[in-house]
Amino acid sequence: MSVAPWWRGAVVYQVYPRSFADSDGDGVGDLEGIRRHLDHVQHLGADAIWLSPVYRSPMADAGYDIADHRDVDPVFGTLAGMDALLADAHARGLRVLLDFVPNHTSDQHPWFRESCSSRENARRDWYHWRDEPNNWRSAIGGGSTWTWDERTQQYYLHLFLPEQPDLNWRNPDVVEAMHDVLRFWLDRGVDGFRIDVAHCTGKDPDFADDPRCAAGEALVAFNDQPHSHEVLRGIRRVVDSYPGDRVVVGEVNIRSTRSVAEYYGAGDELQMSFNFPPLDAPWDPVVLRACVREVERELGRVEAWPTWVLSNHDSSRHRSRYGGSLRRARAAAVLLLTLRGTAFVYQGEELGLEDVVVGPDERRDPGGRDGSRAPLPWAVEPPHGWDGARPWLPFPPDAGELAAQAQRDDPASVLSLYRRLVAERHASPALRVGDWTELDSPPEVLAYRRRDGDDVRAVVVNFADAPREVALDGGWRVVLSSDPGARPGPWHGHVGPAEAVLLAPS
Repeated sequence: MSVAPWWRGAVVYQVYPRSFADSDGDGVGDLEGIRRHLDHVQHLGADAIWLSPVYRSPMADAGYDIADHRDVDPVFGTLAGMDALLADAHARGLRVLLDFVPNHTSDQHPWFRESCSSRENARRDWYHWRDEPNNWRSAIGGGSTWTWDERTQQYYLHLFLPEQPDLNWRNPDVVEAMHDVLRFWLDRGVDGFRIDVAHCTGKDPDFADDPRCAAGEALVAFNDQPHSHEVLRGIRRVVDSYPGDRVVVGEVNIRSTRSVAEYYGAGDELQMSFNFPPLDAPWDPVVLRACVREVERELGRVEAWPTWVLSNHDSSRHRSRYGGSLRRARAAAVLLLTLRGTAFVYQGEELGLEDVVVGPDERRDPGGRDGSRAPLPWAVEPPHGWDGARPWLPFPPDAGELAAQAQRDDPASVLSLYRRLVAERHASPALRVGDWTELDSPPEVLAYRRRDGDDVRAVVVNFADAPREVALDGGWRVVLSSDPGARPGPWHGHVGPAEAVLLAPS
C-alpha cells in the first residue's frame, strides 16, 4: 500500500514575517521572532510553515523585489538565523516552505544593474528590453509594464512595479542561475517552495498588444503562455532531485480553475496550486458551493490535488469579508479544514482577526494590501508582545481580546476551535485524503460527506442567520460544532444560525 506524500491533506500555516513576531524591538517581525513562537504553530497542529520572502531587498514591494536570492535581509536577521529556524522547526516536526520569486528581481539586483549598464553587456538578455512598448498593463498601479531606461535608450518589462524588472526565462543562463538559487536553499534544508506568480514567467514571444489590457486589465490576471509550463517543469526537476518528499505549490492567479489545473502538468509541474475564488467569495452559499463544485470537477478531471485558502497577505481577511461576524468566521474554519485538499491557514485567522483600517499616513503597501498584514497580538496588554519601537503597522481591532494569550486556555476560543479541527483532521483518514460527495440540503446549507474506506465524516455548514433543518441518511453524532456553546452528542438534524458541524456515524 503506497503512502500518500505528507502534503496531501496537510495544514500549512502561512507566516508573514514582518508581522508575525518581533524579537529585537525595532517594530518589524523577524526570523528569531518566528523561531520563538514555533510552539504556537506546533500547538495549533500545523504540518508546515510557509514564509513570505525574507531575502535581501530594498522593500519596494515588501520583499518581493529581491536584490540577493542567497541572503537574508538584515531587517529579518541572518542566514545563521534561518538555519536555526529550520533546525528548530524540523525538531518540532514542522516542514518549512520558502517563497520563490521567479518572475522578477529588484532593479537593485546585480544582474539587472549589469543588464542596464549597456546594450552589449553579457546580462542584457537576462531581462526583456524593447525599443517600443506594447499596451500591457501593470498589476500595481495599472500603468504600463514598460519603463524607459535613459542610459541604454530602451524600455524594460515589469509586470509589477518599475522596481521589479522581469527575468527572461528563455535565456538558459537565467534558468541555470535561478535553479542554483533553488539548490542553495534546498541544500540548507528547506522542504519546498511556494512559487510566486508561477504563470507569469512565460511571455508572449511576439509581445503583441492585448485587447484586455486596452480595456484596463492587468496582464498578470490572464497571462497563460506555454513557456511557463516549461519553466515549471524545470523547477520541479530540481526539487525532485532532492530527497525528503519536497514540494512546490504555485500561485497561478488566473480565475479559471480549468486553466489552473493545466499547471499541474502530467505530474511533472506543480504538486499543488492555490485556489483563488474562495479568497474573493463573500459568506454566500451559492458562491462557495459553486467554488467547491468547480474545484472537484476540474481538478478531479486531471486527478490534481486541491488547496483551500480563505485569507492571505494579499487579500482581505475572510472575517472582514464576512461582515465582521465571528460566528461566520468560526463556521468558515470548519469548512476550510474539512474540504478535500490541503488547507492553508494565514497567520491570525486562527485568532479570528479582522483587517486593520489604515489611514493615509500609515499606509505602507503600494498595492493597498496593508489591511491583512497587521502585527499579530501575542499578549493581552498593549503593546501585545511587541516591546520596543512602535510596530510598522497598527494592531487589528480587538487586539487584546483576541490575543493568543487570551485564547490559549479558553476552550470556547477561535484558537481552540482551530486546534480541535486540525486534531480531528489528523485523526481521520476521511478528512485528510478521503473523497468528497455533496449531500442534499436546503439552499442556504452546504452539506457533504468525506470517506476513506470505512472512515466516514459528514459536514453541514449553515450560511443563513437563522436555524435550518437538514435530513441526512443514517444516524450521526456531533464531533464538534463551530458554536462555542454546543456540545458533542447525537445529532438531530438541526443546525443553528451560521453554524457548521462535523459529524461521525453514530
